[in-house]
Amino acid sequence: MRITAIETIHVRRGITVHWGPIQWLWVRIHTDTGLVGLGETYPRPDAEKAIVHHALAPVLLGRDPAEIDKLWLDMFRAVSYSGWGGAEMRAISAIDVALWDLAGKAANVPIYQLLGGASRDSIRTYNTCYDHIDFMKEPVRLARELKAAGVNAMKIWPFDGVAVETGGNFISADQMRQGLEPLRLIREEFGDSMDVAMEFHGYWNLPCAIKIAQAVEAYSPMWLEEMLPQDNLTAYRELAATTSLPLCVSERLMTRYGFRELFENQAARIVMPDICWCGGISEAKKIAIMAETWYLPIAPHNCGGPVLHAASLHLAANVPNLYILESVRRHYGDEYIGVVSNPIPSVNGSFPLPPGPGLGIELLPEVLSRPDVSIERSDLR
Repeated sequence: MRITAIETIHVRRGITVHWGPIQWLWVRIHTDTGLVGLGETYPRPDAEKAIVHHALAPVLLGRDPAEIDKLWLDMFRAVSYSGWGGAEMRAISAIDVALWDLAGKAANVPIYQLLGGASRDSIRTYNTCYDHIDFMKEPVRLARELKAAGVNAMKIWPFDGVAVETGGNFISADQMRQGLEPLRLIREEFGDSMDVAMEFHGYWNLPCAIKIAQAVEAYSPMWLEEMLPQDNLTAYRELAATTSLPLCVSERLMTRYGFRELFENQAARIVMPDICWCGGISEAKKIAIMAETWYLPIAPHNCGGPVLHAASLHLAANVPNLYILESVRRHYGDEYIGVVSNPIPSVNGSFPLPPGPGLGIELLPEVLSRPDVSIERSDLR
């Protein structure tokens, strides 16, 4: 089998989150056997597809797609001199996912079987609350809806508004009460039957992060996620020493090399790679193994498109040290419908093992003719 063409499919309709619109980029790898592998990355398709076509396609065309480790290393070397920490690694991630999809299709098995088989019968999930219900205004209603659907864990970011106001440099007593209120109300209504993870999007300085961590301890959140930017992991170690709550770090770290210091300084208690950013399924599996040697669980970041969702389910099915998998009910219940053949919704707070072969999903043909989609192709000609 040989790679004959690489296609990028740019979805220009953005989904707005806390930091702006997200646009998906899908990558399809075509082969001389007719098999096609599907990958994805986000959120800056213009940059990512330029890397795919100009830096990575020359490395891949004509090669055997089954040589996943060798291709990953050759792609990494092709971009490492100019810097691999942003669009370059996101582009590699998308291609790596597509190569694993091809491998599963060639073997006629789900990807998780190629990774070593299933470690569980179903995959526990929590809901990240990009939702029709505002968790700042109606946290109890939102939690009640989730519990009715069997989802007993959720993630909110009630301190972000304050951080935007102050630049993350200070927080007043009144602002602290404002940030604590959604968590307080959920605890008052549901006790400890609803796990609540706290996301901070790296907005805070160290003194404020310490102050907030100490204030939320009384409400026992599931974890504190990305309280600081991820660029100074020594600061995370200092933060960890001031709180009994587990720190979750970091969706924005890339490759096993980026996670190495996090493991060595023992700041994190939960490790959060994003398959579409960290280097693909290949790197996410290696990061999970590294975490396992430190007796740490992983909780993969899963806020992108339907291909990331499927890939995350395969990783979560396989790794022994899974804590919980992120998901967004607005995504799999709405945004993915009409885009892929199998959006894979949760059932009673868990996901079933994903189907195969490969990822077990395909882009629906009508997506390729949508007015908000643009397609570029590099081939052997």
